[in-house]
Amino acid sequence: MRVRTGTAAAYAVAGLVHLVTAVLFVGSVLLIVIGFDTVVQPMMGLVLLGLALALRPRIGQLNPDLPTLREADAPALFDLVGGIADTCGVRAPDAVQLAPEFSVAVTHYGFSRKRCLVIGLPLWAAYPPQQRVAAIAHALAYAAPRNVRSRAFVAMALESLTAGSWTVRANETAHISWNPSLLAFGAEDVALGARSFNIRGKVSEWVLWIPRTAMAATARLLLWLTLPATRGALLEADDAAARTASSEAAVAALNDQDLARPVCIEAHRLVIETKTLAPRRAGAAPQQDFWESLARQAARLREQRDGDATRGHADASRVARLSAEPMHLAAVTLDEPGSTRIAAELRLPEMAVADRMMRDGVAGAQQPTALR
Repeated sequence: MRVRTGTAAAYAVAGLVHLVTAVLFVGSVLLIVIGFDTVVQPMMGLVLLGLALALRPRIGQLNPDLPTLREADAPALFDLVGGIADTCGVRAPDAVQLAPEFSVAVTHYGFSRKRCLVIGLPLWAAYPPQQRVAAIAHALAYAAPRNVRSRAFVAMALESLTAGSWTVRANETAHISWNPSLLAFGAEDVALGARSFNIRGKVSEWVLWIPRTAMAATARLLLWLTLPATRGALLEADDAAARTASSEAAVAALNDQDLARPVCIEAHRLVIETKTLAPRRAGAAPQQDFWESLARQAARLREQRDGDATRGHADASRVARLSAEPMHLAAVTLDEPGSTRIAAELRLPEMAVADRMMRDGVAGAQQPTALR
């Protein structure tokens, strides 16, 4: 009952957000067109138009900086992902992107909200084959329509509120510090101009505070209303991962969430080592065994953790829940021949991601998005 009530309230709030956006846009156009001969009405219309544009629905797009794979580029990978999607009862993704983060997630792009599976290569390297299947199954199931935050109506409202509050944020650099010498030419005029500029900046900051606070508060309200449904979707995604990859693989994937930080630290070390030991190489090309080195380090960390009896699980409650459920065998398996074919398909994209990490550095460790 709480889930249904929260979901209904979330739809009502999301509908109000879309309605306010439409009213702001129509009202701003009418003020500008009808009151064109005046001064005040067009100015008010421009202000309202700015708010409407800040709250406009965002159409997602693929990250242009990440390697993008279609089915023709990686048939073995798409066969695996398609089998996982069929087992989970969800629509298969239309594209796959490879990222330098320790995460697996599903994003949407285009007017039809096509699905893109974003696989973090540090996680892909650190996880054994069946845990990769579990992570992908969890990501696909978690982004299914039964998760209210993944539904277009609510998701677009959340995206609009988040982006809108960021758009109307205060400009922290809009301040002039001026301490002129009294003997400088025109010092009093410059000081007066600096004070006037700072006053206008403060007024603008207070004016923007009202819509920014309203957008942020509404976004928090939507997150709170959808929290029960999202928690339920998380547990259902755990079950889907267990049914698809086996209960053992799903539990192991949950336990290996704590590898995120040390694996990213190892990736950073490898980047620094390559740049230091091969400074003359054009573009500081990464080591040939960059991802293999990450996999070996993850295996060592896993052995050390398993040998520590006092070490707790990353999410003990979810691990205990899966362990208490009837054990599932793997419905989709990633065997050695399949892993070899997928590795061959990912060789060039992996090099592109490694090159980007060499150029831009390694992002901070994240908890795997698909397993949160």
